[in-house]
Amino acid sequence: MTDNMREDRSDRFSAEPTVVDGVCVVTVRGEVDHAVKDLLTKALRCEDAVPPRIVVDLGGVTFMDSSGINVLIAAHQRVTGAQGWLRIAGAQESVRRLLRLVGVDALIPCHPTVDRAVHA
Repeated sequence: MTDNMREDRSDRFSAEPTVVDGVCVVTVRGEVDHAVKDLLTKALRCEDAVPPRIVVDLGGVTFMDSSGINVLIAAHQRVTGAQGWLRIAGAQESVRRLLRLVGVDALIPCHPTVDRAVHA
């Protein structure tokens, strides 16, 4: 993640993309809410991957609201339209519960670990 993506939220949020076996893995930490939705959207661009294959590692996310859900759905729609995919990995129980409650887990495959998500 670039310094301009950190802005003044670095103590509460970070999203760092890396490449693992040709897949863009975005490791997200902290609280995902309206204040950081644009930062998360930028981190999920992963424009180097063609077709886009993205794993969002939510293991470090302690809170997510509807803004985060909307960002994930928009990213899923974008990469699916480009013949790619998006998968979620490692979400903590509170975040998994939210993903189930709103039905995101039926739309975006969720995996217990990054490794399983990358190699599914």
